[in-house]
Amino acid sequence: MNTSTIPSLRPARSSLLVPALLACYLVWGSTYLAIRFALVSLPPFFQMGTRFLVAGALLMAWTRWHPGLRQAAAWPNRRQWRNALLVGALMLGGGMGLTASAEAHVGSGLIATFIAVVPMLVCAWGLLFGQRPSHLELLGMVVGLMGVLALVRGASFSASPASLACMVGATLAWSLGSVLSTTRFPLADGPTGFASEMLCGGAVLMLISLALGEQPAWPVDPRAAAAWLYLVVFGSLVAFSAYLYLLRHASPALATSYAFVNPLIALFLGTAFAGETVSGAEWGACGVILTGVLLIFRGKTA
Repeated sequence: MNTSTIPSLRPARSSLLVPALLACYLVWGSTYLAIRFALVSLPPFFQMGTRFLVAGALLMAWTRWHPGLRQAAAWPNRRQWRNALLVGALMLGGGMGLTASAEAHVGSGLIATFIAVVPMLVCAWGLLFGQRPSHLELLGMVVGLMGVLALVRGASFSASPASLACMVGATLAWSLGSVLSTTRFPLADGPTGFASEMLCGGAVLMLISLALGEQPAWPVDPRAAAAWLYLVVFGSLVAFSAYLYLLRHASPALATSYAFVNPLIALFLGTAFAGETVSGAEWGACGVILTGVLLIFRGKTA
């Protein structure tokens, strides 16, 4: 692998690493339910586009207003804006837009479990950049694939082939964007890089929304508005920035370890607060997928 194209990982202070992990673990686990609540009034691509445009604008404005950040975080150059557009189109335009589309028909907990395959796909994409997975990682990919095959044969995904196609596209786009952002197409340093990706990704999402002719339901349901605000503040400004921070400052295994926790939180919240039903076979498939993720994580850290 040509290591000259990969930025060196700077050691992260534990005071920032732990909160970043908690944000990805806990906050992201709850965002799947928030997306479903927001869908009551806000269609998927419009919902995600406005979410990331607002969050990106707020974060970029903060970097320009805060004296310390204004000096430390330089404005992205043309190449970095190009990288932000490419990575944002993949991770947000494809990843988040298609995920929200799938949630219109499949429970949020099962969607979160499907997304647990992202570490497996990161390993697969890594092969294109010369990375050789360990035996445990290969075993984890096989086990995880078996779990996914079992999950998609369950009642929820079988009843909605379009949602299954959306989730396949979403996980492929998100994992590829994650790999490219740390290899060939790095973002600008610090918060300006995070903000540029959210702005570019949000713009792509809004263009897709316009092309699809999406129309929000006015007046917006109060619960949908509250869910959208939660997604902007916690899901985007807090958790998404934390994930990009982990991608840059931690190992890929640690950065994607949120895949262990998110499905469990999303499944609990979906069944407890949204009346979602999960069959015994689907619970079993979820367990198999998480076992595969665990094997991959152990293989990366061994």
